[in-house]
Amino acid sequence: MRGESLPLLSRVADSVYWMARYIERAENVARFIGVNLNLQIDLPLAPAQQWQPLIDTSGDSELFKERYGVATQARVIEWLAYHADNPNSIASCLRYARENARSVRETISSEMWAQVNSMYLQIQTQRSLPEPERMLDAFREIRMGCHLFEGVTDATMSHNEAWHFMRLGRMLERADKTSRILDVKYFMLLPSVRDVGTPYDDIHWTAVLKSVSGFEMYRKKYGRIAPADVVDFLVMDHEFPRAVRFCIKSASESLQSITGTPIGAFRYRSEQLMGQLRAELDFTSVETVIRSGLHEYLDRLQLKMNAIDSGLRDDFAVRTTPMTQTQTQSSI
Repeated sequence: MRGESLPLLSRVADSVYWMARYIERAENVARFIGVNLNLQIDLPLAPAQQWQPLIDTSGDSELFKERYGVATQARVIEWLAYHADNPNSIASCLRYARENARSVRETISSEMWAQVNSMYLQIQTQRSLPEPERMLDAFREIRMGCHLFEGVTDATMSHNEAWHFMRLGRMLERADKTSRILDVKYFMLLPSVRDVGTPYDDIHWTAVLKSVSGFEMYRKKYGRIAPADVVDFLVMDHEFPRAVRFCIKSASESLQSITGTPIGAFRYRSEQLMGQLRAELDFTSVETVIRSGLHEYLDRLQLKMNAIDSGLRDDFAVRTTPMTQTQTQSSI
């Protein structure tokens, strides 16, 4: 390995990797907010119980508490969607995605640039909370814009090394957000343990599935809502595109395409870590996960994804700019 030339993660690869992560993150935040707006109609709770879990999912609890204190609908939406000081807000993510896209316009297609720019301009025209009757539509438009970018990318960009770096970033981001929303539900969404197994519990688990657009696919596969089945679907499923196992498999395939390493082997630390996590997800049962503790398992899962992200930087010499430093620390 020492005698071989490493495939340098250049400015282009770094930019497309983060562009994909930012857009995926913006789409996930818009998705969480929209689901929560619908959930408060079906199951109204105290504002802190209704909206604090979204802050916890983002990993910005301390920063939000310092700035706002108690979580309310208006405060949470302002922070997660539009606040310029929040590096993980939708507006910030789309701004960073546009900056990265602008730096690699010679690599991406003109349709990709047009879509990133359109989403950025759309969020800039809002600048503040939409009117109440427009709120759900506003976040649906953001979500659909991110879906459109993903489709345009796959349809208009050569599936070369740069495309694989985009897919790698998108899938790692997606796996992280699925694990986080599941972890938050397990520990924080229920107002009381008395609600476990009741219709209230079903409403919450349904909200979790809708947060990843998985409700219909889950019902087709399992039928009735059961917590163990939801965990199995969101973590272990190999067909649903937002399940952790599916995402890690896709990320692993792209990493392998980038390095050219034969199947079943590894040359770089990130490949080894990715392969270990993929094997674990392939051969671990949901019964084992729940028996050993779901929260503990998801926490270890997120640490392993952190390690993969760090391994990618070490193996491929990711350049470190101030923006990249901030986002790598808060990304996974």
